[in-house]
Amino acid sequence: MKKGAITIYFLIFGTLFLLLLAGLLSFLLNQWKIALQKIAWHEAFNIAEAGINYYRWCLNNNIGDQCQREKEYVDSFGNAIGKFQLDVETISSCGEVLFRKITSTGFTFQSPQIKRKISVTFSKESIGKYAYVLNSNVWVGEDHIINGLYHSNGGIRFDGQNLSTVSSAQEKWECTSSFGCGPSGVGYGLGLCPPECQIINKKCICPGVFSTTRNSKKDLFSYPTSPFDFTAITIDLARIKNAAQNLGGIYLPPAKQLNSQGKGWHLVFQSDGKVEAKIITSLSSTCGYSLEYDGFPICGFASEGYWQRNAFKIVSEYTFNTYTINSSCSVIFVEDNLWPEGTIRGKVTLASANLIDANKDTDVILNYNLDYAGTGSDGLTLIAERNIFIGPNSPNNMVLKGIFIAQKGRFSRNHYPNNIKESLLIFGSIVSNQRVGTQWVSTGGHIVSGYLRRETWTDYNLIYYPPVFTPSLSFDFRLVKWEEE
Repeated sequence: MKKGAITIYFLIFGTLFLLLLAGLLSFLLNQWKIALQKIAWHEAFNIAEAGINYYRWCLNNNIGDQCQREKEYVDSFGNAIGKFQLDVETISSCGEVLFRKITSTGFTFQSPQIKRKISVTFSKESIGKYAYVLNSNVWVGEDHIINGLYHSNGGIRFDGQNLSTVSSAQEKWECTSSFGCGPSGVGYGLGLCPPECQIINKKCICPGVFSTTRNSKKDLFSYPTSPFDFTAITIDLARIKNAAQNLGGIYLPPAKQLNSQGKGWHLVFQSDGKVEAKIITSLSSTCGYSLEYDGFPICGFASEGYWQRNAFKIVSEYTFNTYTINSSCSVIFVEDNLWPEGTIRGKVTLASANLIDANKDTDVILNYNLDYAGTGSDGLTLIAERNIFIGPNSPNNMVLKGIFIAQKGRFSRNHYPNNIKESLLIFGSIVSNQRVGTQWVSTGGHIVSGYLRRETWTDYNLIYYPPVFTPSLSFDFRLVKWEEE
């Protein structure tokens, strides 16, 4: 009986032990499999990310279209342990690449069923990153609020409010009377050299960026920095004209070719994506002061002749045609002076330039608001071969949305006597080769012309997703969006 009982106990406990051992081994095996799966899961992610880096290298070396869509991934010992597969979606306009969306799928050979997907968007950084880019000395008034990066190749007297970096390519510059300075003595006032500067050889020499008010955040001043290359913008004009003539855009020739009385084009953008093109046949002149010759007021007969007499008001015009803007090539090229207005739908590039006669440059006159339809994907890049002027009969509360580029000239509103407006809101960017000015102040410090309040906001939607042909800050594509699917 005792021997039989022992045997029975042995069998019972032996069986329980075997069951426990089998369960333990099964648990350990499952944990091992889970560990291998986790390793494969992490390695698949690394492989997918390697695919993204590989394609970025191809893109920035101009071989994106020749990049292999499927490639083995090797470890540090040179062993092929997996593979990535690339799916490339290219978004283009007028044959120009705007951005690319890349989906990279990675997996290991050991666990091919475990896959990781990463989707990214590559785009170039546009000039829309800056609220202002200038090529000359400038004075920012106390009323001006700038919510974005501000850069000038010249010196900057920044008395406004800045919420971002204000940078100058100059270490020092001469602040003259047109910027409220002078060598008559030290102090604040016309003809005096501010304490932030120094009188050297009868000149008021100031830091690259300085302020005479408490409005500015001086810790965000930066100088000297690398200059911006304005000559690079010239290349785009011929390409824009070609796109307008041959790739589905809209081309408008010199108005005189269609009407002997033609003075230019008046374009009225409509919220449904159409644009009405009117030929201007008569303009009226208003004497106003310019910013020529270092800001000294000159009316009428200066270097720009006819246009310096400010013939900006439209007296008579007629509708030539109404166009539907092509969504696959939203480009309009006007070979004449241009008056735009209305509501922009979609991403539109509008250029005014005379490439027929090298001795003639064109201007853009802003007598009206330029707004967006509000679709969430609207944008405007407006390029003038020379100047972008805000006219004397501009709205009392003016709204301008877009990237505004005055390639050879300036973005400004001339001094029109007894012509004071309330507010100017710019939502986008100003790129001006010459000095910007939209407000005029008397020697006594009183505003005598222009806008009383001015505010500029950077449109962040136009930094990486601007209209086609918008100038880029670099040739390299950058990763602007990342997500795992």
